[in-house]
Amino acid sequence: MPPPIKGSVGITPTGALGVSLFYHLSQQLQKIDGRVFFLERQGSPSCATLRQKGELLIADARTVHHLPTQSLFKPNLLASFEATSLPEVLLVCPNPDQLLGVISEYVALMEAAYEAGELETLPLPVVVLCSNGIYFQRIRQIYIEKIEEATLLGRLPDLWPDLMPRIVGRLLRGVTIQTAVREGSGPGTIYRPGPRGITRIAGGDAISRERACALLAGLGGWFELAAHSSATRLEFDKAMVNLASNLLGQLYAIDDSGNFTLLRINQIIVPEHEPEIRNLCLHVFAVGRAVRAYEATDEFDALFERLKLTLQPHASHTPSSLQWIALRLRTGSLDLSVPPTEAWLLDPLIRYARSAQLDEAVQYFEDLKERLLEKLRRLAGTAGLHPAAAS
Repeated sequence: MPPPIKGSVGITPTGALGVSLFYHLSQQLQKIDGRVFFLERQGSPSCATLRQKGELLIADARTVHHLPTQSLFKPNLLASFEATSLPEVLLVCPNPDQLLGVISEYVALMEAAYEAGELETLPLPVVVLCSNGIYFQRIRQIYIEKIEEATLLGRLPDLWPDLMPRIVGRLLRGVTIQTAVREGSGPGTIYRPGPRGITRIAGGDAISRERACALLAGLGGWFELAAHSSATRLEFDKAMVNLASNLLGQLYAIDDSGNFTLLRINQIIVPEHEPEIRNLCLHVFAVGRAVRAYEATDEFDALFERLKLTLQPHASHTPSSLQWIALRLRTGSLDLSVPPTEAWLLDPLIRYARSAQLDEAVQYFEDLKERLLEKLRRLAGTAGLHPAAAS
């Protein structure tokens, strides 16, 4: 069978982030030429629903676009391998708790390639994990363990020392600030891509990083190589940016009376908020240093200034979590739980801080969660909603 289709990009699944990346990689839907497409996630009910309906709805400032799924959707990894339609690069964008399923499917793809006698040529796409959160080291370790388990069971050959580094080197991390909003559910779902946001690529080997970045940028996406190859460091950097704009943004957007104002980044990152933003970033930095995402020689002040510069090109953006709240208010579906964007950052930070015995940091992040939940309770009360409390 031939190798993956050179110059092509697959995206899985068809969630808000994946659709937003598709929108910008297809040059705002102006160049849909088959080079960028969706790969169905094995067993995904949302993909099955969209395929049955026959169209994907994407809304922008122009109109609501009705895109036929027949030309945009390809089957899952194994079926695409059999149909010789694997992409050269695969952007993986599910919720972080669904990443293990994608990794298991990728290992099964390796097993199929071995059974077909083609593993030596590595007919596998470069995988870029784009989901929000702090998880790369853990996912990479599980990936290696799954490969070694398959070797133990005879489904793969011994890959050391030649193939294993090349295989693991194809697993990359794409840390993105691309925003998107999903409205509704089922066949009537409408996706609203946010403005073009930067995605920085780290992890894996240099060849895979450079090729993936060149391909994605060449298609019109805003992709850059990270200054450091460490994916975990990049995740901690992003955690500071994300929590400052999304979590603190919610605290500033909901006043003490429970009134909500939709804020842009340039209304959140302002001088009067800087002491609190700096304190938040200091706590993230302390946890990052404890798990060696940062070196002892890294200086917080320099990092903090760089992070503020990172947000400048996106000053007019509205953070995704504030869009999430605005949508829930419009639909009367607000729930009293930490939004996913924040939960996938706060929970790992608390876990790492607890492991490093950083008790003050644990308490700080727990208090942030409670402050956010209290603001959401006040918002729900003012809006006359009676959502269920978080479990």
